[in-house]
Amino acid sequence: MWRADATCTRPDTSQGPAATVNITRDQLAQAVRALCADFGHDYWQRADEARAYPHEFVDALTDAGYLACLIPQEFGGLGLGVREACVILEEINRSGANSAACHAQMYTMGTLLRHGSEELKARYLPSIAAGDLCLQAFAVTEPDAGSDTTRIRTFAERKGDSYVVTGQKVFISRVRQSDLMILLARTTPIDEVEKRTAGLSVFIVDLREAGDSVRVNPIDTMINHESCEVFFDGLEVPAANRIGEEGRGFRYIMSGMNAERILLASESIGDGLYFVDRASDYASARKVFDREIGTNQGVQFPIADAYMDVRAAAAIRDEAAREYDGGEVRGEGPNMAKYLASRAAWKAANVAMDTFGGWGMATEYGVERKFREARLYLVAPVANNLVLSHVATHVLGMPRSF
Repeated sequence: MWRADATCTRPDTSQGPAATVNITRDQLAQAVRALCADFGHDYWQRADEARAYPHEFVDALTDAGYLACLIPQEFGGLGLGVREACVILEEINRSGANSAACHAQMYTMGTLLRHGSEELKARYLPSIAAGDLCLQAFAVTEPDAGSDTTRIRTFAERKGDSYVVTGQKVFISRVRQSDLMILLARTTPIDEVEKRTAGLSVFIVDLREAGDSVRVNPIDTMINHESCEVFFDGLEVPAANRIGEEGRGFRYIMSGMNAERILLASESIGDGLYFVDRASDYASARKVFDREIGTNQGVQFPIADAYMDVRAAAAIRDEAAREYDGGEVRGEGPNMAKYLASRAAWKAANVAMDTFGGWGMATEYGVERKFREARLYLVAPVANNLVLSHVATHVLGMPRSF
């Protein structure tokens, strides 16, 4: 169980592979906070306006080892748990930064780590941990399938020692910054399998070798998120790059969703606390009619209410993270954490906007940028309505609604 006085141990490569550094949870949070302080509002505003990828920030996180926190020490990572990863992502977003620029580097490798062969793990994980290879692209979603992953059409046909991939993916973030991609594709047509979740396989694709067989089109969105359409036209992937057994990819992909939802809940909690911090500070300083606006209950009560919602979501997140690190595989906690945290963050975002009034719309304060970013997690990477369906069906035992 993670405690405030617990220590994390990570390799210190400058001292040799056996050297370690101990750090408490509070020290970890302070260290992340200090790093983020070097990338303030002006940095993120410039990146947002230019739709530029924040390379300097990502490089700093990589150099500090934070993006390799979930990779075992034997492969050069920090060897920490989801609970510690939650601390990192929460602090990043609470600082006003945006973890979405790099969070996938932290957890996308989980599919490879849990289900890949020893040869694949030895080939890729040390370079991912060192930051020499970027693995952020996670290619699952397709235009026609939507949330029904079993209906994807991208197909990987076995031809000798390779698979040939043809199809299309959409909303694949940071593929232009990635050297590697985790790809889910059909290897057996859906009308030839007994269960629609069968016949799906997972591959690790080396984009550096893809050439013209992979085409990427950026999607212009309301936030600086590096989302793209990806087209595969005869992409050859070595059979040795298949992760796990052929046809069992749906299970492999789903096994990583719980960690992802806990971690993204942490980002929303960080966002929620950012909005509460900004709103309470502004309400305490801003004077109208010769007194601070925070003396008005109509201003202070919504801020306090939003704060309590964020704290409640954090409690569910903490429970889900403890259970996950303890080996729990159910989706109840992770799904509820993602749902509650995204709603709490969005509530806090609106409260901050109300508190700042017209100035909330001004880019100089940063609230409007974070407001746009916070909206994403109500619908992605899983729509909150699907979370409601999951809880209704799998937790409360009600009949499926679809």
